[in-house]
Amino acid sequence: MVILASFCVAFLGFSGWDPAQLSSPGKMMSYAILFFFYIVNYFVIIFFNMALVHCTSLYFKGEEVTVQKGIEFSKSRIGSIIGWAVFAGIAGGILKIIQENVGTLGKIITGIIGVVWSIATFFVVPVIAYENLGPIAAFKRSASLMKAKWGESIGAGFSFGLIQLGAMAVIAVVGFAVAAINIIAGIVIAVLLLLLMGVIMSTVKTIFVSAIYHNITGDPVELYNQQFIDNLFETKRK
Repeated sequence: MVILASFCVAFLGFSGWDPAQLSSPGKMMSYAILFFFYIVNYFVIIFFNMALVHCTSLYFKGEEVTVQKGIEFSKSRIGSIIGWAVFAGIAGGILKIIQENVGTLGKIITGIIGVVWSIATFFVVPVIAYENLGPIAAFKRSASLMKAKWGESIGAGFSFGLIQLGAMAVIAVVGFAVAAINIIAGIVIAVLLLLLMGVIMSTVKTIFVSAIYHNITGDPVELYNQQFIDNLFETKRK
């Protein structure tokens, strides 16, 4: 949200702080802005997720966990983070451009590609953090870890999406209940709860990915049950 706001402020600044003077950029400029936004966005996401992954690793090892340690670790991997941000930003930008310029079938295909991308990059953050690989090598390593451990079928016994859907249902009920008394208060509370849910789900997912990565690479994970982890995904059939 801060990144999006910074882009909006930049556009207003270029227009002399007069919204009426805003003009639509050309097609090539629009694409350039889109790619730049994606790259900056991915950089911020990966930087702080990597800090969280490192703090998770410290916790699993019984070491002291501080925000500073996480940030310092991400700084030490800044080159790899930038490399991945550029790679992922270009890929995301291309998919977005294709999605906006093709028909319904094209949108379905890009949607499928997006799902495959999410699965293949499941372990990218810890791979970049602890194996210090370049973007293409990190992508291949993440995909190979997923394929070697669980094959192509993911989410047999666990889904963050289902948890998030349940949380959204609860938020909707709360929002409507408050809106029945005061509609403005209902909207504000619903938006704040959605933002809080987004932060919590993102954090929990990153910790989850970190724990599984350490588990399958042989590092001790004291607070996770091995059978539980193995049962989360369908085992690849020979």
